[in-house]
Amino acid sequence: MRSSTCLRRNATWDPMITTLPGLYLVSVGVVKPAIWIFGWSEHVVCSIGMLRFVNLLFSVGNFYLLYLLFRKVQPRNKAASSIQRVLSTLTLAVFPTLYFFNFLYYTEAGSMFFTLFAYLMCLYGNHKTSAFLGFCGFMFRQTNIIWAVFCAGNVIAQKLTEAWKTELQKKEDRLPPIKGPFATFRKILQFLLAYSMSFKNLSVLFRLTWPYILLGFLFCAFVVVNGGIVIGDRSSHEACLHFPQLFYFFSFTLFFSFPHLLSPGKIKTFLSLVWKRRILFFVVTLVSVFLVWKFTYAHKYLLADNRHYTFYVWKRVFQRYEIVKYLLVPAYIFAGWSIADSLKSKSVFWNLMFFICLFIVIVPQKLLEFRYFILPYVIYRLNIPLPPTSRLVCELSCYAIVNFITFYLFLNKTFQWPNSQDIQRFMW
Repeated sequence: MRSSTCLRRNATWDPMITTLPGLYLVSVGVVKPAIWIFGWSEHVVCSIGMLRFVNLLFSVGNFYLLYLLFRKVQPRNKAASSIQRVLSTLTLAVFPTLYFFNFLYYTEAGSMFFTLFAYLMCLYGNHKTSAFLGFCGFMFRQTNIIWAVFCAGNVIAQKLTEAWKTELQKKEDRLPPIKGPFATFRKILQFLLAYSMSFKNLSVLFRLTWPYILLGFLFCAFVVVNGGIVIGDRSSHEACLHFPQLFYFFSFTLFFSFPHLLSPGKIKTFLSLVWKRRILFFVVTLVSVFLVWKFTYAHKYLLADNRHYTFYVWKRVFQRYEIVKYLLVPAYIFAGWSIADSLKSKSVFWNLMFFICLFIVIVPQKLLEFRYFILPYVIYRLNIPLPPTSRLVCELSCYAIVNFITFYLFLNKTFQWPNSQDIQRFMW
């Protein structure tokens, strides 16, 4: 849809666009009042600058939502926690992959706004509003339906955690403590089976989550009517089992959260755990190598579009040395363990819901695209314990440097493709 015709009834829709028109509908809702109130012409309100201003509004809303979420999610039992929350909010607000697209006419800012708003309403127990906001997020990007499911999962995890604590208290005096990860896993599975067999438990969960269930049915109806989740150019967005996407996300998270996830103490603890449970880690390594071997895909956009960081990472690392993708497996495992370890303050059921949603969102994506990692990263970062102020300052400084480099490349290192006269720019 061209900016100069954004308000015309006969405006054409680009068939290559694969997302629903949420951003465009919101844009019309902003620019229409501008015509009535300020008397601006259609040429002004439909200019590129005005349309990008819509995302700047979303970015301001995201800043406030992040602050409210940190206040709700994080405990307030420390004198310095208010400073840490403000710094954490500022840090996530300038998170490089998200911050860059706040200044362009992309769906990232609006997608983030409605998803964070839905999560906040869920935490406050306003599930009808949360489900409606989840629908708005879906209108910006279809995969956001999974984060509406995550909101429902958050409610279920809370109820399961309460029941699990009660179960443990009942058996504390009668049974010896559970030892070993496999024994714990078996006990949790038995508990989940017993819990799900109770009609009373299921009815309580249904009463709490029915707005999300209704949204799920609407999504299923959309998929049936549309013939799939993708609209527009489906040939370039085919689903597949791209398991290494999980490893890429772990690496992405380790890179941007290195002040919290990477330290000599962490590495020492990890190596000690590997030695203690070497058979388990050997099996995990073998499975990971197999997944990398059989399920690594290189999308045609990744190989052809040299405007993005992922193009150069793939070309100069993975494509140049075939063995690199296997040598990185231990780093992937460390990153995954470090991420899980940083979430140990959350219940096992919350972690289960989060990693299931993470898997569903990113694994079916054939294209390696850092934008797909923004929402799961932000939700992850919201839920780890508030880091010390020194680490937050380090994180914020690194984000500022990355943003400076990215904007410098975008503005100053332009180039042209051989078959096009348009100016091309480096971007995320």
